[in-house]
Amino acid sequence: MKIFCDTNVLVAAFLQTHPQHNSARPVLERVKAGKDEGYVAAHSLAEAYAVLTRLPGQDQVVPMVAWQLITENILKDFTVVTLSAKEYEESLEDAAMKGVEGGKTYDALLLAAAAKSGADRIYTGNTRHFQSLADESLRARIVAP
Repeated sequence: MKIFCDTNVLVAAFLQTHPQHNSARPVLERVKAGKDEGYVAAHSLAEAYAVLTRLPGQDQVVPMVAWQLITENILKDFTVVTLSAKEYEESLEDAAMKGVEGGKTYDALLLAAAAKSGADRIYTGNTRHFQSLADESLRARIVAP
């Protein structure tokens, strides 16, 4: 099965103390084991790095450990999906036409990458936002881990 993971699923899978770790980690493990074909947006690499290096308290990781987590758990096993300049423009135009504001803009871009990947399932910890942005063809594929 082809799956796409939102950044929040990746971060939850990395951190044992994350409230969604126990549901997110098996998603990552299935990709690592070759049972599912995994996809992530290029933006998620930077976002995961930023989040991991700025977590509060003991969960924060040093930059090289964040990079190692990304390298070992994403780059080795997932296909990174990039949007072309035209796809980026079209996604932002669509977001503007839907009245998307603030941080939901990033969800719209991640959803565009998920659509481009052709994923059968789109995993996110933010199903409500993704559902509100998705067209009918994507809506049924959006699930929480």
